[in-house]
Amino acid sequence: METKDSNGNILNEGDSVSVIKSLKVKGMAADIKQGTTVKNIRLTDDPKAIEGKVNGTVLVLKTEFLKKKN
Repeated sequence: METKDSNGNILNEGDSVSVIKSLKVKGMAADIKQGTTVKNIRLTDDPKAIEGKVNGTVLVLKTEFLKKKN
């Protein structure tokens, strides 16, 4: 089971990713803006989702909205 970003790149534990589209998050006052970097991601049981810390809050993000940073 491989976790891939929106471009098909394989994501690994500890990678950094960038958000490709501004996202609204339920329960948060602010949105996650396009270009926001999420560092040190963790993989979940779902290959279409990752866990990462954004603005001090741990969130589960769908990989279809993420791009791997080199």
